[in-house]
Amino acid sequence: MAQITKTTNREVPLDKVRNIGIIAHIDAGKTTTTERILFYTGKTYKLGDIDEGTTVTDWMPQERERGITIVSAAITTFWRGCRINIIDTPGHVDFTAEVERSLRVLDGAVMIFDAASGVQSQSETVWHQADKYHVPRLIFMNKMDVLGADFKGSLKMIKDRLSISPVVLTYPIGSEQSFKGVIALLENKALYWNEDPLGIKWEEKEVPAEMQKEVAQARHESIEQICAEDETLLEKYLNGEEPTLEQLKAVLRKATISLKLVPLYVGSSLRNKGVQPVLDGVVDFLPSPMDIPPVTGFNPQSGEEEKREAKNEAPLSALAFKIQVDPHVGKLTYLRIYSGTLKAGCPALNSVKRDKERIGRLLLMHADKREEIVEAYAGEIVAAIGLTRTSTGDTICDPGSPIVLESIKFPEPVISLAIEPKTKSDQEKLGNALNRLSEEDPTFKIKVNHETGQTIIAGMGELHLEIIVDRMRREFGIEANTGAPQIAYKETITKIGEGEGKYIHQSGGRGQYGHCWLRVEPKNRGEGYEFKSEIKGGAIPNEFIAPIEKGVKEAMENGVLAGFPIVDMKVVVYDGSFHEVDSSEIAFKIAGSQALQTATRNAGLTLLEPIMKVEVTTPEEFMGTVIGDLSARRAQISGTEIRGPSRIILGFVPLAEISGYSTTLRSLTQGRASYYMEPSHYQEVPKNIIEAIVAKRI
Repeated sequence: MAQITKTTNREVPLDKVRNIGIIAHIDAGKTTTTERILFYTGKTYKLGDIDEGTTVTDWMPQERERGITIVSAAITTFWRGCRINIIDTPGHVDFTAEVERSLRVLDGAVMIFDAASGVQSQSETVWHQADKYHVPRLIFMNKMDVLGADFKGSLKMIKDRLSISPVVLTYPIGSEQSFKGVIALLENKALYWNEDPLGIKWEEKEVPAEMQKEVAQARHESIEQICAEDETLLEKYLNGEEPTLEQLKAVLRKATISLKLVPLYVGSSLRNKGVQPVLDGVVDFLPSPMDIPPVTGFNPQSGEEEKREAKNEAPLSALAFKIQVDPHVGKLTYLRIYSGTLKAGCPALNSVKRDKERIGRLLLMHADKREEIVEAYAGEIVAAIGLTRTSTGDTICDPGSPIVLESIKFPEPVISLAIEPKTKSDQEKLGNALNRLSEEDPTFKIKVNHETGQTIIAGMGELHLEIIVDRMRREFGIEANTGAPQIAYKETITKIGEGEGKYIHQSGGRGQYGHCWLRVEPKNRGEGYEFKSEIKGGAIPNEFIAPIEKGVKEAMENGVLAGFPIVDMKVVVYDGSFHEVDSSEIAFKIAGSQALQTATRNAGLTLLEPIMKVEVTTPEEFMGTVIGDLSARRAQISGTEIRGPSRIILGFVPLAEISGYSTTLRSLTQGRASYYMEPSHYQEVPKNIIEAIVAKRI
């Protein structure tokens, strides 16, 4: 186990704290950039390398073997007197929950783009996730040294795809092999890292003569963008008076925090060029906990909205955004403290579950290493030991001033598979391991099929489930057999339908009697389920309405057409009858289930399937072959793009048609094409395919 060091007092002024995330598409260079940040801030003494498996934030064996980030890692470092709490998030779409929960608790983010690929699909997805949580960000255009790096082309893509106009603060000197350094536009200085291979030191020089014209133009555009956010500054600038560097930075900071402007930096993390200006940008332009509005929640007792300011003396409010099961210390609960002070050994309230909890120990996390602390303050991100009943999204607060903060919503799983232990003796261990892993990961679901006795696990993709099975083997010592992946179809209705459910059972003595009429109505995609009672005149006594709904929910969970859950439907109980003696809750529950099955069959039951957004990158000569193959997979091609020597094919494909696609794509293109996909939406399955699926399930 990593050594835990103990600290008693490390209070940093709140305006000197930055809680930031590093977010991007897979392979854009998030982890490499994080490693450079840790090295240049003195956190590490050696540059971590993904290929060598020596990174700090990718500490899991699976991450080091595959060269990808799977779990978001929290780490604390310092730059220019500021405490920077960094979360390095995964780029792979199967681990999107890690990005979602990180963005919910961060104050700012560094968004990394690949200078050769520009705005890729996952970049767009995480950008919109950050929009949803109103997270101010700055852009780092990485990989300026790689073949095909195109600063102007990528900048245009950022403007077009994300509908923003970033403020360029560093401008590249050359590109690809000739990338030498950057020009700090506001300071009008050229920065070179040529003398130091580790990139710790850099030289400041004058702007190269051959670049002065384009740099002057770029500088003018950036200053104009900043001045446009402040009337006084703009008036001065238009009158020929250039604002000072301090004035420009102050206005840009304010505009960045209010999401009006996005500063942009360029560089190459792998070649150790251009990372320090990004660190300066984090300090200069991203918000401290004091710069963001007070967090809003509601009082669970009165139901009224309440606010909490980021002050140590305010009542405690913290959000549990991540659970991690540690083999040595047990359950770690990651908390973002919004207000107040959290002390080890003190009682706290879980206001969502209305449970008293006790904070056992508090830890500052440095990836997989820990530093024990006595108390934590507003604006900090810490891990707590001892919160036994707290789950992701719960609020921990002062028992005397309860508040419930907005929780975190996660996407539904799209793929599932059956799992069983290789030995009978591991059956109980399997259940415990799966439960512990599902506590950590809200997008990982477990259910038991009572008809077959099989345990079914569901997740966001094949890689997601593969990692889960691998973790069970390594962390819990359980070898498991898995079935073929199954698609998470859903059932829904297409029109209004009605149905009667009547359960009468006589077996001598007291009988059973339950009778109800239900009406089902379709809702829009993603609107979920709603239950309503329109019973008048006591046709069904009030105490039997809840059992009817219970029966409805069970029938919806088990499905009617092919055994998949029914979604997006309103259910109304509008009539029925009861027996003074024989009616019971169980009878009405069964009647509710029967009525739901009849009503949905009368309401045009159909199947929905998950549709994936797909982006295929291929050399031009294989483009026709790839499009032909996608069309055969029921794909809808939405467009094509040119990116350097490659062609990008964009489209939507049913998940059922794309399993094993990577092997097919490699053989079609002599191993030269690659693809990326992410869940997009659910849509109706064609009738002929529904018949085949139903026939297979019977």
